[in-house]
Amino acid sequence: MQLTVHTDYAMRVLLYLAHFPDRLVSSREISDAYGISKNHLVRVVQTLHEAGFVDVMLGRSGGVKLSKPPESIRLGEVVRASEASFRLVECHDIANNTCPIVPVCELKTILDAALAAFLNELEQHTLADLVKPRSRNRFVQLLSA
Repeated sequence: MQLTVHTDYAMRVLLYLAHFPDRLVSSREISDAYGISKNHLVRVVQTLHEAGFVDVMLGRSGGVKLSKPPESIRLGEVVRASEASFRLVECHDIANNTCPIVPVCELKTILDAALAAFLNELEQHTLADLVKPRSRNRFVQLLSA
């Protein structure tokens, strides 16, 4: 399984914000720090805002910040909110499925269980698990290098 770039960037945005909890952070600052498109980042921030993970303040002095403490942001929730689809194989898409062996195939059942286990593991961890106090300085150094 591979997460989309959108989800990857969502995790990066949350990590960045968790390292700078005391201020608003501009989308430009995050896009410059990670070397990613500001336009793409704006869409990611919108997804995070709609899911309730970040607050967005518009205007010249605006920016983005976490809407709740890192301890209450479960990684599984972030993945569920930012992934457009969990279609691992064609038969997961009932409307467009053309696989002729669906009636006798057990692969879908196994993949469903594997996906559930993957998401369950992510639910066991929060953003706070990724942001340790001693990592802040190293995080800042890496991004300013």
